[in-house]
Amino acid sequence: MKWIIHSEHVGMTIRDYLKENHRFSRRILIAVKQEGKILINGNPQTVRYKLEQGDLLEISFPKEQIGEYMVKEQMDLTIVYEDDSIIVVDKPAGIATIPSHHHPTGTVANGILGYYDKHNIPYTVHVVTRLDRDTSGLVLIAKHRYCHSLLSAAQKAGKVKRKYKALVEGSLEEDNGTIDAPIDRKEDSIIERMVKETGKRAVTHFQVEKRLPLHTLVNIHLDTGRTHQIRVHFSHINHPLAGDDLYGGKTEHMKRHALHCYKIGFEHPFTKKHIELESTLPGDMKELL
Repeated sequence: MKWIIHSEHVGMTIRDYLKENHRFSRRILIAVKQEGKILINGNPQTVRYKLEQGDLLEISFPKEQIGEYMVKEQMDLTIVYEDDSIIVVDKPAGIATIPSHHHPTGTVANGILGYYDKHNIPYTVHVVTRLDRDTSGLVLIAKHRYCHSLLSAAQKAGKVKRKYKALVEGSLEEDNGTIDAPIDRKEDSIIERMVKETGKRAVTHFQVEKRLPLHTLVNIHLDTGRTHQIRVHFSHINHPLAGDDLYGGKTEHMKRHALHCYKIGFEHPFTKKHIELESTLPGDMKELL
């Protein structure tokens, strides 16, 4: 990345300029210092150099390293957006976002690495918005660590907006509402969560879109991003997601929990343009509707 230094930044150190004007995190700065390059007018400099008007500052980032155990796989991916820094994939249900110790292959991340390999893209996978294996919908991924740092900060600040559709059991009495209930890990499980006073605050907003004989279709957005938040909250109010047998849902109409991330919106960290993407409901949820 290259920048021409203007008068308002004269006298700043490279470190302060990068932190204040381009949101370089401490971790990114260390990586650039140790493994990348910092050039002023083509000459190597340290982050303590004080900028002068007209200087050309050039930053070269370290080469992206693919994890030792990450396997590249050729996979049919539905890519709904891509540029030099970002890729957004419409994930089907039944596929994990990233590999785990017990499931090292067959994930979205494996498929993206295969896609990179096929198209000679020299990056790795930095997941910004992860979805559970059986949740379908849009997944936001940064191609390199600097973009990931910026998008992660935006997400923590509530500037990455996601909306979901879910089919919950029964008929919700209210047309819209908010579930504000803390969530913690269930004591006898490493997977299951529950509403618990000792947990972290979790806030879920919903609007009813359609009432069916046995289910209600709801639109959902979150103020927080706790593990299994939507599933736990609707189970807590006695309207578990269809198919969600972990949290009390019935599986006779759905074989997985009926949850889909259908919209994502964010400011592009470099162009500053607002990007909003949508995904249609998958076949199993359409069939139940």
